[in-house]
Amino acid sequence: MGAALFWGAFSSAALFLGQALARPMRESRKAIGLMMGFGAGTLLSAVAYELIPASNLQRSPSIGVSFLVGALAYYFGDRLIDRSGGADRQTIGETSSGGSGAAMFLGALLDGIPEARILGLTLALGGTISIAFLAAIFVSNIPQGLAGTTSLQAAGYTDGRITRMWAWLTVACGLASLLGYLLADQVTDAGTNAEAFAAGAVLTMLADSMMPEAFANGGRLVGLLTVIGFLVAGVLAVAQ
Repeated sequence: MGAALFWGAFSSAALFLGQALARPMRESRKAIGLMMGFGAGTLLSAVAYELIPASNLQRSPSIGVSFLVGALAYYFGDRLIDRSGGADRQTIGETSSGGSGAAMFLGALLDGIPEARILGLTLALGGTISIAFLAAIFVSNIPQGLAGTTSLQAAGYTDGRITRMWAWLTVACGLASLLGYLLADQVTDAGTNAEAFAAGAVLTMLADSMMPEAFANGGRLVGLLTVIGFLVAGVLAVAQ
């Protein structure tokens, strides 16, 4: 249980690294876009190697339903948060000052909770943490923390307040990982359905915001960085 809590929090702690890079990389929008593309590739690999195979669609129709429900849950949750002022949470560079910090925080939760929950599930089901999935979440959280910090600063938030927000998010992701661990321990079919749900949510997030933002700022080279990120995470998944 303690390990699930720790690894869930650790994966989200990359947001602090993104915050630290916000000022020195403020003008390096292409570099941030490339970093975001690499992170997107690692998450795509995690969906392909860690979530979809374990959520074998031939096993039960409910797996496919969970995959679709995860995508719909993220889609409608993201639309609601965007309308509330959280649309700029993954925007690189200059953002609108009219954003809502609370909505951006909820949006970051929406992005991070499914991933953290799966960490706990994989730990419970496999007896060890998935290094490939952990690396994928950690790497992808760096550009998200960077973009989120820039957006919150544009909304008038101080560095200290942003740090506290990321701290609360880190705690929430740790608890989500713990919840995933406990659910897998108590409910036999929770693991595969939860993995399918998370896969749908993560894939929708990548297509909806992370990949377009990466390409808009990093250019065509983002495609290559995405492939490299996918390969690195794939090698880690196969090697462990």
